[in-house]
Formats: sequence, structure tokens, C-alpha cells
Amino acid sequence: MSPIRVLVLNGPSLDQLGRREPELYGTATLDEILARLAAVAAALGVELSHTQSSHEGALIDAIHEARRAGVAGAVVNAAAYTHTSVALRDALLSAALPFVEVHLSNVWRREAFRHVSLLSDVAVGIVAGFGPASYELALRGLIEHLLGGASGSPEV
Repeated sequence: MSPIRVLVLNGPSLDQLGRREPELYGTATLDEILARLAAVAAALGVELSHTQSSHEGALIDAIHEARRAGVAGAVVNAAAYTHTSVALRDALLSAALPFVEVHLSNVWRREAFRHVSLLSDVAVGIVAGFGPASYELALRGLIEHLLGGASGSPEV
């Protein structure tokens, strides 16, 4: 059996982690977070690919390519695009790619505009507020969903 393939998609300014507002996002860099996530993925027998871009079109292209490449699902930290990008939402829907929305900070403890997500209602689930561990929790939840253990249903 081939491993489950998962895309980790990171949006604008996440390449600045470790330097950017450490009081909100912590001191871990994106490379450190991805290394930690790769270790979890390896233990789960999951194959990860990763894209980070501050350009909306590059993120959309990565989603379309992931589906063509047989990626089963995604862990998505769309950053600011979470609150603004209908195009990113449409790409995730058109690719029919199950995904977990992830945030390092608890967005509901922040500015009101961050309380609105254009992705949440089409996500399998949402993980927020656990810093770098948010990614691990999101990956574990996504794998559980893909293996049929979590319904992702809004009725539950």
C-alpha cells in the first residue's frame, strides 16, 4: 500500500516565522515547524509535500497540482488569505481536496476581522492556538478523517 500523500500549504508571511511577531507566533521558524511535522508524518507513514508563498496564484497552482499528483488531503495555513481569498476557497473546492485549516494563534482572541474565515465551512476541521503543535494536530486529524475515523460532518 502506498503512503497517504498530504500537502502542507502555507500562505503569506509564514516564511517570516521566528522573526515575525514572536509574542503571537512564537520563535520557531517555518523550517523548524516543517521538520517537526515531517517527523510526525514519517511515524504515521504519511508522505508530505510543502508549498509556501505570499502569492495567491502560486498557492492555487499548488492546490491544482496536488490533486493531479494524487495528494489525498492538505493542511492549510492560508494566513491572511483565510479572511480574504475567495479564489483560494474555490481552488480547494474545485480540487475536492479535504483539508484542515490551521492557525498558530487563536484567531478568535485577536482582531474581529480574523474571526471570519472563508475556508472554515468547507474544511474538515480547524486547529488554532497551539503554536507549532497546531500543525501536528491538524495532520493527525486529517489522517484520521482520510482513514474514515472522523466524519468531518457539521452535524456531529
